[in-house]
Amino acid sequence: MSGEEAPAQQQKSEEQKQETKANEESKPETKQESPPAADAAAAPAATEKAPEEEIFTYRSLVLSGYGGYDKVKLQLKKGMPTLKNGEVLVRVKACGLNFADLLARQGLYDRLPSPPVTPGMECSGVIEALGEEVTGRQVGDKVLVLNRCGMWQEVVAVPASHTFSMPEGMSFEEAAAIPVNYITAYMMLFDFGNLRPNQSVLVHMAAGGVGIAATQLCKTVKDVTVFGTASASKHEAISQGGVTHTIDYRTQDYVSEIRKISPKGLDVILDPLGGSDTHKAFNLLKPMGKLITYGTANMLTGQKKNLLAVAKTWYNQFSTNAGSLIHSNKSVCGFHLGYLDGENELISQVVAKLLELYNQGKIKPRLDSTYHFEQVGDAMRRMQERNNIGKVILLPEPKKEEEKKEEAKSEEGKKEEKKEEAKSEEGKKEEN
Repeated sequence: MSGEEAPAQQQKSEEQKQETKANEESKPETKQESPPAADAAAAPAATEKAPEEEIFTYRSLVLSGYGGYDKVKLQLKKGMPTLKNGEVLVRVKACGLNFADLLARQGLYDRLPSPPVTPGMECSGVIEALGEEVTGRQVGDKVLVLNRCGMWQEVVAVPASHTFSMPEGMSFEEAAAIPVNYITAYMMLFDFGNLRPNQSVLVHMAAGGVGIAATQLCKTVKDVTVFGTASASKHEAISQGGVTHTIDYRTQDYVSEIRKISPKGLDVILDPLGGSDTHKAFNLLKPMGKLITYGTANMLTGQKKNLLAVAKTWYNQFSTNAGSLIHSNKSVCGFHLGYLDGENELISQVVAKLLELYNQGKIKPRLDSTYHFEQVGDAMRRMQERNNIGKVILLPEPKKEEEKKEEAKSEEGKKEEKKEEAKSEEGKKEEN
C-alpha cells in the first residue's frame, strides 16, 4: 500500500464505522423487556425454529408412456387433491384392474388421456371430505366409485354422483370388482339383449371379470343356457359358476361345438374379441338374435403393441348394412361403458339393481388375486397372459415388511430349486 493510499483508507474506515453506528441507532428496538415470570418459561420455546408444515403426499400409479408393464410406475404425489363443487375426497382401499387398462397401456384405448396419466376406472374406499353443494354423502361413508380414469391412487377427488354406497357386509375388494364388469354385463344382457327365460347366450372369456359377471346375471333368469369359452384348466371353475357348456377355444372350434348342441344358433352373443370372431358371432345368431360387441381383445397379443395383430383385427372388422339386417332378422349392438360417463342417472339405476341382486345373494364377484401398487406389473401380466379366474385387484397400501420378507424367501427358494435342477441335469449328463 502506498503512503497516499494509507490515510485515505483510514479515513474511509472511520466513515464506515460512523455510518454503521448511525444505522444501528435508526433501527427499531427489537429487544423486549424482561417478561413476567409466567412468560419466562415459554420464552425458550419461542426462540426455537418453527417446524415446517408437513406436505401431504400420496401414492399413485402413473402411465409414463405406451409400451410394456414397466411403463406403469409408482410415484409419490404431493399436495391434497382440490375438491370442486359437487366432489368428494375418497381414501381408496381397493382398485379394479380391467382389460381396458391393458389396452390403454399400449395406446389402444381412446378414453384414457395421453401420458403421463393415472389409469383406473373403478375403486372403493371411504369418504374423507366433502366439497360444496354435496348432498346425500357424509364423511365416513363407504363407497364404490366409477370414473373415466385416475382411480389408481391412495386418494381421489371425484363427483359425488360417481360414488355409490356399499351394502353392509361387502368387502372393499368386492366393491372394487363391481362397477366396470357388472355394469357392462348387465346393460349388454338386459338393455341390449333383452334376455328372457329359455334363451341361449355365448360368453367369450368366461373366466374373466365380465365373463363371470355375465354368467351370474344369466342365472338370474330362468332356464338360460350359457355357452362359455375358456382354456381347459378353467372349465371346472366356470362350470361351478353357472356355465352350461364349456368350450376350450385353444383346441376346439367353438362355432362347430355350439352347432352340435344348438343347430339353429344362439339368441344372444357377447363379443369382446373383434375381427373375424365378430363375423362368426353374427353367423351364429338365430333369427331375432342379438350380437353385442364390446371390445377388441384380439389386438392384445403381447406385452407391447403388436402392429400386425392390430392391422389384422381392423382388416377383418365386421361391417353390415340396414338391408342385410332386415333380411337376416338379426340385430348388432355396440357397447362402450367409457362413453357413458355422462349418463349418471342411467348408470345409477343399473348400480342400484346390481346392489339389490348382491343383497339377495344372486351375484357375488369372484376375486382372483390382489396385488399391491408395487406389484402392478405382475398384476397386469397375470391378466394379459389369461391366468386369472375372476377379478384382479390392486391395493394402494404399501406392502408390509412381513410380506416382503416372505416374498424374498420365496424367490430364494425358487433360485435354490433352479440350482438343484441344474445340478441334477449336469449329473445326468456326466452319467451318460
